[in-house]
Amino acid sequence: MEESLIYEILSVVAEIPEGKVATYGQIARLIGRDKNARLIGKVLGMAEKYGEYPCHRVVNHAGRLVPGWPDQGVLLQQEGVELKDSRHVDLKQYQWDGC
Repeated sequence: MEESLIYEILSVVAEIPEGKVATYGQIARLIGRDKNARLIGKVLGMAEKYGEYPCHRVVNHAGRLVPGWPDQGVLLQQEGVELKDSRHVDLKQYQWDGC
């Protein structure tokens, strides 16, 4: 995978403001790769190799948190994002508009 693509994805993630979330598909659309939501997840899985990015602010299309990452919910709650239940964010309330 080209580093320029990785940094393009991570630069969008870096723009997500505190207290908001974005979806994998939303990030894919913002970089002009509408059908590549899984690619976004793959890049976020290795993001720590490229610096510190707020990857905890990215959820799936239903607002579901990453399975097996219990700290994600904690980090979001510390930023003022309330969870609907133990595994979901209310996208209507907290989704970043991504302008």
